[in-house]
Amino acid sequence: MADMIENLRIVLSLFYTVWLFSWGKKALGSAKLAILFAVIVVYLTFIQFPDLVWVPVIIFLVAVVGPTFFEKVKTFE
Repeated sequence: MADMIENLRIVLSLFYTVWLFSWGKKALGSAKLAILFAVIVVYLTFIQFPDLVWVPVIIFLVAVVGPTFFEKVKTFE
């Protein structure tokens, strides 16, 4: 089970690197700067603190599932 979680962390880190690269390429206008930016951010965030790799997954799930869940529960009405 621990190997599967570690492999999932690696895959998510690679996914975030590609995602940051594509965003950085549009925002910075240079592929070399985008690669540098993506590698530095992923290293500082997800390699040094591997538990943080789950934060974007949780935010994504809340953004996708959250609105329909709160409409069904009607907590805020």
